[in-house]
Amino acid sequence: MMNKDNLKFGLILGFIAPIVGLFGYYWWQFRLFTLKEFFQVLNLQKSLLSGIISIALIANALVFTYFINKHKDETAKGIFIATCFYALITLGFKWLG
Repeated sequence: MMNKDNLKFGLILGFIAPIVGLFGYYWWQFRLFTLKEFFQVLNLQKSLLSGIISIALIANALVFTYFINKHKDETAKGIFIATCFYALITLGFKWLG
């Protein structure tokens, strides 16, 4: 599966990796809270949400770097597009929240 080089695969990875990063950040920083409490706090604190999304995007940077180094440019392009989408959402939370 990691040998694939196409845009669709990159988009899928690019949208999933930050979710994994979000749960990794939850486990690292907020594991004393339940997931429900964690998401309630994120819902109330939009500025915290934009910061955590930014941190979760580090997962995309790691996956993007991996595929760039493997010369899987189409997959990397999909990851980059997904990262830009997440960045726009983060800016929206930052500006509107």
